[in-house]
Amino acid sequence: MERQTTIAKESDIQRKWYVVDATDQPLGRFCSQIAVILTGKNKPIYTPNVDCGDYVIVINAEKISLSGEKLDQKKYYNVSQYAGGLRTRSAKEMVEKYPVELIERCVHGMVPKTKLGRKIEKKLFVYAGPEHKQQAQQPEPLTLKY
Repeated sequence: MERQTTIAKESDIQRKWYVVDATDQPLGRFCSQIAVILTGKNKPIYTPNVDCGDYVIVINAEKISLSGEKLDQKKYYNVSQYAGGLRTRSAKEMVEKYPVELIERCVHGMVPKTKLGRKIEKKLFVYAGPEHKQQAQQPEPLTLKY
């Protein structure tokens, strides 16, 4: 008896919407769990070349936590194409002024760097406060365990 490997098709995938609260969650562990849900690796029908993941809404991004000295020591860089165009921000500045970008960058580092990865990233919605715009999709609350 031969075993058949099931390969998911776009038509077979049923996507859910989840809302996740980032309050007092460690940044790296939180984002890695979100990346697993976005890519669909938590489903038994996971196929690497098909987008089988679900939608994730992150609320309270401004309340994310970093352990140790990361707030002061961790740096985020942006480079323009001009001489002297390096902009450096500390993690503390990112949490205070740009919490949405902080979580989006972290999740971006954990998904594939391909066309499929860019498609996966579009299913992430991050909000700094407790309110979000996706009430019509009736998202389920999800608690992440570490």
